[in-house]
Amino acid sequence: MKRILMVCLGNICRSPLAHGILESKVNPEKITVDSAGTAAYHVGKLPDERSIEVARKYNINITNQRARKFTVNDFDAFDIIYTMDESNYYNILTLSRGEADTCKVKMILNEVYPDQNNSVPDPYYGGKEGFENVYRMLEEACEIVVNTLDNER
Repeated sequence: MKRILMVCLGNICRSPLAHGILESKVNPEKITVDSAGTAAYHVGKLPDERSIEVARKYNINITNQRARKFTVNDFDAFDIIYTMDESNYYNILTLSRGEADTCKVKMILNEVYPDQNNSVPDPYYGGKEGFENVYRMLEEACEIVVNTLDNER
């Protein structure tokens, strides 16, 4: 079983979308997906209503998700940890206990644009179009992730 974690700052906008998108594309008997935030601002809360709305538009339900904070134990629980931006990437690396942890952490848009370290913009303070834009970016990245996982078998 492959285990993948999506991480952003508060775990209410970007990472829940990435979680939902990837989860909708994989066989749940072979791949599990979760999400977390590097900050504890929204622990226990639903994803942002605008994330829920854009996911629903594409027939993805993310209302079963609740925000949680990333912990060191996540390095043991997951095989791949995708971050949405450089800030969260480095925040997670500061918690790593060594090379085994560090090699699990990747920026999700590097799947689309290798080694460019592009960030998924935080749509929180923007309008609905920002969430749609983030959805499209994550959809493209998740499609590549699924194809990569399929090719590893």
